[in-house]
Amino acid sequence: MSVSLSMVIRAGKQRVTQLSNTMRTLFNNGWIEIAFRWILGITFIYASYYKILSPTDFAKMVYGYNLFPEVLINLIAIVLPFVELISGLSLLLGIYPRSAALIINGLLLAFIFILTINIIRGHEFDCGCFSAGKTGSPKMMVARDVIYLIMGLQIFWFNGVRKGCFIRKNHCKRLK
Repeated sequence: MSVSLSMVIRAGKQRVTQLSNTMRTLFNNGWIEIAFRWILGITFIYASYYKILSPTDFAKMVYGYNLFPEVLINLIAIVLPFVELISGLSLLLGIYPRSAALIINGLLLAFIFILTINIIRGHEFDCGCFSAGKTGSPKMMVARDVIYLIMGLQIFWFNGVRKGCFIRKNHCKRLK
């Protein structure tokens, strides 16, 4: 029995279509969306806590990346934790979750870029993600941030009825 190239291509297209439908189903599942919102919201609220309490330590960590001009380091150390806190609370409470996901995704892309640059340079650094001290290997931090980014993309692209919006019920309806 010979298998023609067109049969192989047709079978491949069917598998891709099945995978695409599965991903579409997952990306439009309201329960997954609320779980991702809560995971990212709590993570970013927790990440902001230490930075808000100790901005000088966080400024030293930002300085350790050797990527930013000195005049911006204090501004980053003061503003970034509050952006993380407000975005995390917004995700957790369901207040403009798409906007919060967009901000968090931008932060995650920046974090991934910064970590990758320092990995390529072979530079030893303290992440400053959650608290002082080493938080794991830089490659694991990039992998973690990529997973968070996928969660953030699901929240951003979600087009169903949002569940668990406690403050603005009218914003939780289907986005058009």
